[in-house]
Amino acid sequence: MRPRRLKNEINVVPYIDVMLVLLVIFMVTAPMMTTASIDVPSVGKASQVPTEAMQVNIRVDQNLSLTEPGQPERSVSRSELSQAIVEAQRKNPEQPVLIVGDKNVKYEAVLSVMDELQRQQVKRIGLLVQPSKK
Repeated sequence: MRPRRLKNEINVVPYIDVMLVLLVIFMVTAPMMTTASIDVPSVGKASQVPTEAMQVNIRVDQNLSLTEPGQPERSVSRSELSQAIVEAQRKNPEQPVLIVGDKNVKYEAVLSVMDELQRQQVKRIGLLVQPSKK
């Protein structure tokens, strides 16, 4: 009888079989997985600015100014802004209002102006953006 010799080779066939089974499982389950996605509007798809829109300008120092159609820009306080919006809404309930925020202004300032406009029952509120220059 011959003495038994130890094999020092690794049999990789079972490992390949396991990997192929795992690959098939992942391929079958991947389309079924739901991913959380947020639809963020891109600047490239920005619509045209309505010509008769009021513009609420928010500067870096959070000072407000209002530009009404056919009138020059004027600085306003929060209460003056509310009064001007209420008057415009009485004349035209569908009056669009655009918020023009400096890119360095805090997000909270833009949201507070938007909240104020929503409290005044403004139906059409938009954010003015510039197309990217690529």
